[in-house]
Parts: sequence; C-alpha cells; structure tokens
Amino acid sequence: MSRLPMFPLGTVLLPGAVLPLHVFEPRYRALVTDCVAGEPEFGVVLIERGREVGGGDVRRDVGTVARIVEVATLPDGRSALVTVGTRRIAVREWLPDDPYPIADVDDWPDVDDDMADGALDGVLAHLRRVLALQTELGDPSPPVATEVSDDPVLATYHASALAPLGPDDQYQLLAAPGPGARLARLATYLGEAEDRLRFRIAR
Repeated sequence: MSRLPMFPLGTVLLPGAVLPLHVFEPRYRALVTDCVAGEPEFGVVLIERGREVGGGDVRRDVGTVARIVEVATLPDGRSALVTVGTRRIAVREWLPDDPYPIADVDDWPDVDDDMADGALDGVLAHLRRVLALQTELGDPSPPVATEVSDDPVLATYHASALAPLGPDDQYQLLAAPGPGARLARLATYLGEAEDRLRFRIAR
C-alpha cells in the first residue's frame, strides 16, 4: 500500500496513455508543486458524480498512476502538464483533502486470464475499422495506423484508449480483471460503436 496525491477527473486515464492537463485550481497547483519537488506521480480516478472544480465529487475506486513527463508553469501560476499512465491502482481509503485529495492505494496488476488465440489481432482489426468509419464521418479520430505496444497486456490498454468510447465504458475496461476480460468487453463496445457509426453513414 502507498499514499498518493489524487486528481479526480471527468475522464479516464489508462496505463500507457498520454494525458495532458491544464492545472488552474489552487489545490491542484499545490499538488503539482509537491509532485515536482518530490516524486512526480499522482493518481487519476474518474468522478462518478459531481464536478472537477470545487470538490464535493463522488469518485470511482479504480484508477491509474500518472507520471509527469513535462511541466510548464505559466506566469499566473497555472501549469500545463503532460503525463503518462503507468500502472493501475485500487483505492483502499480516501483521506481528508488537505489541501488536495489524497488516498491510500494498492497497485492492482492484471490477473493472468489467458487471451484466446488471435483475440488481440481480431480486436485491433475491428478497432481500425471503427477508426476508419470515424474518419469517413469527419469525426476527430486517431490515425487508423496508430501502433500499439508489442506487450499484449499493455496493447489491450492502448486499444481501449484509442477506441471512441465514453468515460463509463473506458472505466469498465480499466477495471476489467485481466487482458482477456478487457478484450471481450472491448469487442462488445466496438461492435456497438460500429453500429452507431454505420447508422450515421446510412442516414
């Protein structure tokens, strides 16, 4: 177990994904100052209900450690960060926000639930079809040829981050116990996304 500063957000950070942040609220300015002075890491969790600004939010209990790789401090005290998700965590206990959210967390590695032969290749091919449909419709989309990691577990996270999904679906992918379960959920979500995109094309 470790104690981490936490940054609740309305978006999901997945391991291996890049998350730029614009930090303007005083308590999170303090978080950035402390992280830059010490260990440049904090936890990111999805807000279930409420707002990012001002507190009073309800937070999910599975998140990702974000490591700061670039930071620019603006003249008025705001910060522009580039962070990368490194590993999955489970929140054991939320501590008082003083001055920013803090939690005791456990690292939560993926379990070894074997992926079926060819499952990853099939999901990646499906993802590319969905991204191509997005491009055809003029929606913002990652390039169809975007590469994913050679590591199969990390590849399931990369594919989840690239898929055109809302935060609740991405949270379910983050919280899947292992890569096999994550791929199965992602295949379902991609099928639903493809149906929606093809319906728009046919209109």
